[in-house]
Amino acid sequence: MNTQKKYTKSYSCEFFPPKTEKGAENLRATLTELALLKPAYFSVTFGAGGSTQEGTYDTVKEIQEKGYNAAPHLSCVGSTKENIRKLLQSYIAIGVKRIVALRGDMPSGMRDMGELRYANELVAFIRSETGDHFHIEVAAYPEIHPQAPNARKDLENFARKVKAGANAAITQYFYNSDAYFRFVDDCESVGVDLPIIPGIMPITNYSQLARFSDMCGAEIPRWMRKRLEAYGDDKESIVAFGEEVVTELGRKLLDNGAPGLHFYTMNQTGPTTALWKNLGL
Repeated sequence: MNTQKKYTKSYSCEFFPPKTEKGAENLRATLTELALLKPAYFSVTFGAGGSTQEGTYDTVKEIQEKGYNAAPHLSCVGSTKENIRKLLQSYIAIGVKRIVALRGDMPSGMRDMGELRYANELVAFIRSETGDHFHIEVAAYPEIHPQAPNARKDLENFARKVKAGANAAITQYFYNSDAYFRFVDDCESVGVDLPIIPGIMPITNYSQLARFSDMCGAEIPRWMRKRLEAYGDDKESIVAFGEEVVTELGRKLLDNGAPGLHFYTMNQTGPTTALWKNLGL
Protein backbone atom coordinates (compact mmCIF):
# COMPACT_ATOMS: atom_id res chain seq x y z
CA MET A 1 0.00 0.00 0.00
CA ASN A 2 1.39 3.41 -0.96
CA THR A 3 0.85 5.62 2.10
CA GLN A 4 2.08 8.62 0.08
CA LYS A 5 -1.38 8.90 -1.49
CA LYS A 6 -2.87 10.16 1.78
CA TYR A 7 -0.81 13.38 1.73
CA THR A 8 -1.91 16.68 0.19
CA LYS A 9 0.18 17.35 -2.92
CA SER A 10 2.81 20.08 -2.56
CA TYR A 11 4.64 21.78 -5.46
CA SER A 12 7.74 23.86 -4.84
CA CYS A 13 10.77 25.40 -6.59
CA GLU A 14 14.44 25.65 -5.70
CA PHE A 15 16.87 28.54 -6.33
CA PHE A 16 20.56 29.02 -5.63
CA PRO A 17 21.78 32.39 -4.29
CA PRO A 18 23.11 34.62 -7.10
CA LYS A 19 26.79 35.59 -7.00
CA THR A 20 26.62 38.75 -9.16
CA GLU A 21 24.28 41.73 -9.57
CA LYS A 22 23.31 40.41 -13.01
CA GLY A 23 22.51 37.05 -11.43
CA ALA A 24 20.41 38.80 -8.78
CA GLU A 25 18.42 40.66 -11.48
CA ASN A 26 17.88 37.41 -13.37
CA LEU A 27 16.64 35.70 -10.19
CA ARG A 28 14.20 38.55 -9.46
CA ALA A 29 12.68 38.13 -12.93
CA THR A 30 12.56 34.31 -12.48
CA LEU A 31 10.89 34.69 -9.07
CA THR A 32 8.25 37.06 -10.48
CA GLU A 33 7.37 34.62 -13.27
CA LEU A 34 7.46 31.40 -11.24
CA ALA A 35 5.40 33.03 -8.47
CA LEU A 36 2.50 33.11 -10.98
CA LEU A 37 2.45 29.30 -10.76
CA LYS A 38 1.71 29.66 -7.01
CA PRO A 39 4.21 27.10 -5.62
CA ALA A 40 3.91 26.30 -1.89
CA TYR A 41 7.39 27.74 -1.30
CA PHE A 42 10.77 28.58 -2.84
CA SER A 43 13.77 26.86 -1.27
CA VAL A 44 17.21 28.50 -1.41
CA THR A 45 20.41 26.44 -1.37
CA PHE A 46 23.40 26.79 0.92
CA GLY A 47 27.00 26.32 -0.29
CA ALA A 48 29.55 23.80 1.01
CA GLY A 49 30.55 24.65 4.59
CA GLY A 50 28.11 27.57 4.57
CA SER A 51 30.02 29.37 1.80
CA THR A 52 26.89 31.14 0.52
CA GLN A 53 25.40 31.79 3.96
CA GLU A 54 24.96 35.54 3.42
CA GLY A 55 23.66 35.10 -0.11
CA THR A 56 21.17 32.48 1.10
CA TYR A 57 19.90 34.80 3.85
CA ASP A 58 19.60 37.82 1.51
CA THR A 59 17.74 35.79 -1.13
CA VAL A 60 15.38 34.30 1.47
CA LYS A 61 14.71 37.77 2.95
CA GLU A 62 13.88 39.20 -0.48
CA ILE A 63 11.48 36.33 -1.26
CA GLN A 64 9.75 36.76 2.13
CA GLU A 65 9.50 40.54 1.68
CA LYS A 66 7.73 40.01 -1.65
CA GLY A 67 5.07 38.01 0.18
CA TYR A 68 6.11 34.47 -0.83
CA ASN A 69 7.20 31.58 1.39
CA ALA A 70 10.94 30.89 1.42
CA ALA A 71 12.66 27.80 2.83
CA PRO A 72 16.39 28.28 3.42
CA HIS A 73 18.70 25.29 3.22
CA LEU A 74 20.71 24.95 6.41
CA SER A 75 23.74 22.67 6.64
CA CYS A 76 25.66 21.75 9.77
CA VAL A 77 29.03 20.56 8.47
CA GLY A 78 31.82 22.95 9.41
CA SER A 79 29.46 25.12 11.49
CA THR A 80 28.90 25.61 15.22
CA LYS A 81 25.75 25.37 17.33
CA GLU A 82 26.08 29.09 18.07
CA ASN A 83 26.19 29.98 14.33
CA ILE A 84 23.19 27.79 13.60
CA ARG A 85 21.32 29.23 16.60
CA LYS A 86 21.90 32.79 15.29
CA LEU A 87 20.78 31.80 11.79
CA LEU A 88 17.60 30.20 13.14
CA GLN A 89 16.79 33.35 15.12
CA SER A 90 17.42 35.59 12.11
CA TYR A 91 15.09 33.42 9.99
CA ILE A 92 12.38 33.50 12.66
CA ALA A 93 12.73 37.31 12.73
CA ILE A 94 11.89 37.60 8.99
CA GLY A 95 8.92 35.23 9.20
CA VAL A 96 10.45 32.04 7.79
CA LYS A 97 8.40 28.94 8.68
CA ARG A 98 10.28 26.23 6.72
CA ILE A 99 13.85 24.91 6.79
CA VAL A 100 15.57 22.35 4.56
CA ALA A 101 17.98 20.69 7.01
CA LEU A 102 21.04 19.00 5.48
CA ARG A 103 24.37 17.64 6.58
CA GLY A 104 26.04 19.56 3.75
CA ASP A 105 29.38 19.06 2.01
CA MET A 106 32.81 19.64 3.46
CA PRO A 107 34.64 22.27 1.40
CA SER A 108 38.02 21.01 0.18
CA GLY A 109 40.74 21.78 2.70
CA MET A 110 38.35 21.93 5.67
CA ARG A 111 39.17 19.35 8.34
CA ASP A 112 36.77 20.19 11.16
CA MET A 113 33.32 18.64 10.75
CA GLY A 114 31.84 21.06 13.29
CA GLU A 115 29.76 20.36 16.41
CA LEU A 116 26.91 18.70 14.51
CA ARG A 117 28.13 16.03 12.12
CA TYR A 118 24.96 14.55 10.64
CA ALA A 119 21.59 15.80 9.44
CA ASN A 120 19.70 13.94 12.20
CA GLU A 121 21.73 15.90 14.79
CA LEU A 122 20.88 19.16 13.00
CA VAL A 123 17.16 18.30 12.91
CA ALA A 124 17.22 17.43 16.65
CA PHE A 125 19.06 20.70 17.39
CA ILE A 126 16.53 22.80 15.41
CA ARG A 127 13.70 21.13 17.32
CA SER A 128 15.40 21.66 20.70
CA GLU A 129 16.01 25.35 19.91
CA THR A 130 12.77 26.32 18.16
CA GLY A 131 10.16 23.67 19.05
CA ASP A 132 7.58 23.26 16.31
CA HIS A 133 8.16 26.67 14.73
CA PHE A 134 9.70 25.23 11.56
CA HIS A 135 8.34 22.73 9.07
CA ILE A 136 11.56 20.75 8.48
CA GLU A 137 12.37 19.08 5.17
CA VAL A 138 15.27 16.62 4.90
CA ALA A 139 16.98 15.02 1.90
CA ALA A 140 16.22 11.54 0.57
CA TYR A 141 18.19 9.48 -1.95
CA PRO A 142 16.07 6.97 -3.94
CA GLU A 143 19.24 5.82 -5.75
CA ILE A 144 21.19 5.70 -2.46
CA HIS A 145 23.46 8.42 -1.05
CA PRO A 146 26.81 8.36 -2.89
CA GLN A 147 28.69 7.97 0.42
CA ALA A 148 26.44 5.26 1.89
CA PRO A 149 28.07 1.81 2.06
CA ASN A 150 24.80 0.11 1.06
CA ALA A 151 21.03 0.58 0.72
CA ARG A 152 20.27 -0.72 4.22
CA LYS A 153 22.63 1.73 5.94
CA ASP A 154 21.23 4.56 3.82
CA LEU A 155 17.69 3.69 4.89
CA GLU A 156 18.75 3.57 8.56
CA ASN A 157 20.34 7.04 8.22
CA PHE A 158 17.18 8.38 6.61
CA ALA A 159 15.00 6.88 9.36
CA ARG A 160 17.21 8.61 11.98
CA LYS A 161 16.59 12.02 10.38
CA VAL A 162 12.85 11.40 10.30
CA LYS A 163 12.72 10.28 13.95
CA ALA A 164 14.73 13.37 14.98
CA GLY A 165 11.75 15.50 13.93
CA ALA A 166 11.50 15.94 10.14
CA ASN A 167 8.07 16.77 8.65
CA ALA A 168 8.79 15.85 5.02
CA ALA A 169 11.58 14.84 2.65
CA ILE A 170 12.71 16.05 -0.77
CA THR A 171 14.58 13.59 -2.94
CA GLN A 172 17.71 14.00 -4.99
CA TYR A 173 16.62 14.19 -8.64
CA PHE A 174 16.32 10.93 -10.56
CA TYR A 175 15.04 9.74 -13.95
CA ASN A 176 14.07 6.22 -12.92
CA SER A 177 10.65 6.22 -11.23
CA ASP A 178 11.11 2.61 -10.03
CA ALA A 179 13.94 3.78 -7.74
CA TYR A 180 11.54 6.25 -6.10
CA PHE A 181 8.68 3.78 -5.62
CA ARG A 182 11.05 1.13 -4.27
CA PHE A 183 12.48 3.67 -1.80
CA VAL A 184 8.97 4.60 -0.60
CA ASP A 185 8.17 0.89 -0.11
CA ASP A 186 11.41 0.38 1.83
CA CYS A 187 10.55 3.34 4.09
CA GLU A 188 7.09 1.91 4.78
CA SER A 189 8.61 -1.48 5.62
CA VAL A 190 10.60 0.10 8.48
CA GLY A 191 7.74 2.29 9.70
CA VAL A 192 9.03 5.57 8.24
CA ASP A 193 5.91 7.54 7.37
CA LEU A 194 6.13 11.10 6.01
CA PRO A 195 5.66 12.81 2.61
CA ILE A 196 8.62 11.99 0.32
CA ILE A 197 8.51 14.55 -2.48
CA PRO A 198 10.38 13.75 -5.71
CA GLY A 199 12.99 16.29 -6.81
CA ILE A 200 12.62 17.08 -10.51
CA MET A 201 15.55 18.27 -12.63
CA PRO A 202 14.62 19.73 -16.04
CA ILE A 203 17.05 18.81 -18.83
CA THR A 204 18.47 21.77 -20.76
CA ASN A 205 22.23 21.16 -20.93
CA TYR A 206 23.47 17.59 -21.27
CA SER A 207 27.18 18.05 -20.43
CA GLN A 208 26.30 20.05 -17.29
CA LEU A 209 23.71 17.43 -16.26
CA ALA A 210 26.16 14.54 -16.81
CA ARG A 211 28.82 16.28 -14.68
CA PHE A 212 26.29 17.02 -11.93
CA SER A 213 24.89 13.50 -11.95
CA ASP A 214 28.30 11.85 -11.72
CA MET A 215 29.06 14.00 -8.67
CA CYS A 216 25.83 13.39 -6.76
CA GLY A 217 25.19 9.77 -7.75
CA ALA A 218 22.01 10.43 -9.76
CA GLU A 219 21.77 7.95 -12.60
CA ILE A 220 20.97 9.02 -16.15
CA PRO A 221 19.63 5.82 -17.76
CA ARG A 222 21.80 4.61 -20.64
CA TRP A 223 19.08 5.03 -23.29
CA MET A 224 18.69 8.69 -22.22
CA ARG A 225 22.43 9.33 -22.24
CA LYS A 226 22.74 7.88 -25.76
CA ARG A 227 19.85 9.98 -27.07
CA LEU A 228 21.20 13.14 -25.46
CA GLU A 229 24.73 12.47 -26.74
CA ALA A 230 23.35 12.04 -30.27
CA TYR A 231 21.95 15.58 -30.23
CA GLY A 232 25.47 17.02 -29.80
CA ASP A 233 25.20 20.84 -29.68
CA ASP A 234 21.59 20.90 -30.89
CA LYS A 235 20.23 22.69 -27.80
CA GLU A 236 16.68 22.87 -29.16
CA SER A 237 16.44 19.09 -29.55
CA ILE A 238 17.98 18.50 -26.10
CA VAL A 239 15.40 20.83 -24.50
CA ALA A 240 12.48 19.27 -26.41
CA PHE A 241 13.56 15.71 -25.59
CA GLY A 242 14.24 16.65 -21.96
CA GLU A 243 10.81 18.24 -21.60
CA GLU A 244 9.09 15.17 -23.03
CA VAL A 245 11.01 12.69 -20.83
CA VAL A 246 10.67 14.70 -17.60
CA THR A 247 6.96 15.43 -18.21
CA GLU A 248 6.39 11.67 -18.59
CA LEU A 249 8.35 11.03 -15.37
CA GLY A 250 6.36 13.65 -13.44
CA ARG A 251 3.07 12.26 -14.70
CA LYS A 252 3.99 8.71 -13.71
CA LEU A 253 5.07 9.85 -10.23
CA LEU A 254 1.89 11.85 -9.58
CA ASP A 255 -0.45 9.22 -11.04
CA ASN A 256 1.05 6.63 -8.70
CA GLY A 257 0.72 8.65 -5.53
CA ALA A 258 3.78 10.92 -5.19
CA PRO A 259 2.77 13.75 -2.80
CA GLY A 260 3.91 16.58 -5.08
CA LEU A 261 7.07 17.64 -6.93
CA HIS A 262 10.04 19.87 -6.08
CA PHE A 263 11.56 21.57 -9.14
CA TYR A 264 15.30 22.26 -9.32
CA THR A 265 14.93 25.41 -11.44
CA MET A 266 18.65 26.31 -11.85
CA ASN A 267 17.33 29.91 -11.55
CA GLN A 268 15.62 29.59 -14.96
CA THR A 269 11.95 30.16 -15.72
CA GLY A 270 11.26 28.35 -19.01
CA PRO A 271 11.90 24.65 -18.25
CA THR A 272 10.01 24.59 -14.94
CA THR A 273 7.06 26.56 -16.36
CA ALA A 274 6.80 24.19 -19.35
CA LEU A 275 6.78 21.09 -17.10
CA TRP A 276 4.30 22.70 -14.69
CA LYS A 277 1.90 23.45 -17.55
CA ASN A 278 2.35 20.05 -19.25
CA LEU A 279 1.45 18.37 -15.95
CA GLY A 280 -1.52 20.66 -15.40
CA LEU A 281 -0.40 21.61 -11.89
